[in-house]
Amino acid sequence: MLASCRRLLHGCALVLSMCGATATAGAWEPSKPVQFYVPAGTGGGADQMARMIQGIVAKHNLMNQPMVVQNKAGGAGAEAFLEVKEKRGDAHLLLITLSSLFTTPLATGIPFRWTDLTPVKMLALDEFVLWVNTESPWKSVADLVSAGKTQKLKMGGTGSRQEDHIITVAITKATGAQFNYVPYRGGGEVAVQLVGGHVDTTVNNPIEAVSHWKAGKVRPLCVFDSAPMPYPEKITETMAWSDIPPCKTQGLDVEYLMLRGIFMPAGVTEAQVRFYIDLFDKVRATPEWKELMAQGAFNQTALQGAEFRAWLEREEERHRQLMAEAGFLAK
Repeated sequence: MLASCRRLLHGCALVLSMCGATATAGAWEPSKPVQFYVPAGTGGGADQMARMIQGIVAKHNLMNQPMVVQNKAGGAGAEAFLEVKEKRGDAHLLLITLSSLFTTPLATGIPFRWTDLTPVKMLALDEFVLWVNTESPWKSVADLVSAGKTQKLKMGGTGSRQEDHIITVAITKATGAQFNYVPYRGGGEVAVQLVGGHVDTTVNNPIEAVSHWKAGKVRPLCVFDSAPMPYPEKITETMAWSDIPPCKTQGLDVEYLMLRGIFMPAGVTEAQVRFYIDLFDKVRATPEWKELMAQGAFNQTALQGAEFRAWLEREEERHRQLMAEAGFLAK
């Protein structure tokens, strides 16, 4: 009888041990520093968001390992996309994406699609605003369009055949205004070029131009969204983000929003993806993140799982159509 009891206890202990091992295996967490790739230059919206996330994770001790931001802007993000594609199964590598996730492969023909990665979470959508230098004579969209019909204005933007360039072509098609598009490495540089008077106008994201707007160096004319941005706190003495009118209400029928999302390499496990979903949920709950959303006037749509994948499918096709119309598809 005693021997039988011992065997039974031993069996129970074994089962409990196996259950414990399974639970531990399911609760994955990084065992070394996490590399956080930015497929764009420094100072732009993606770079600023990645570095803000890095700071939030460190400040609130949300992860036992450090997060290391690396800018890999080569080939309009192709460098980053191809490197992450090659690192299949590497759960210590994250990629923050913008809409170049679609535009770069479509424009260049590189062997890459978003399906080569593992979607983790859409963090937000970024707005685009039409900006001019405050010393310019243009106080409205109509003023700028009128000038663009009598002379070719310089439009500064990030990269060629990318988001800013697509919007520029759409403005020309919608209004007849003409632009010489001048590509730069990142949104931060684009904003500086406008402040310096080297270009006439830009379509920078809010976070890329907000410091210059506060300083009175640039003027917003409209936002490329269907409704005003829902942020009523004053940025300047007289204006809030919510005071910038949608471009459609100014006679410019163009809308465009940019992805801010997180991806991992293909071949990672569900437990690894779940760790990062939980991590970014914690990031989005911090006051620092909420301040970033308000400062940069982000559309705070967040998606994951099947909903995120369905959105990616739709956006890829929409970009294919926009780029075909602009003549930007690789031949």
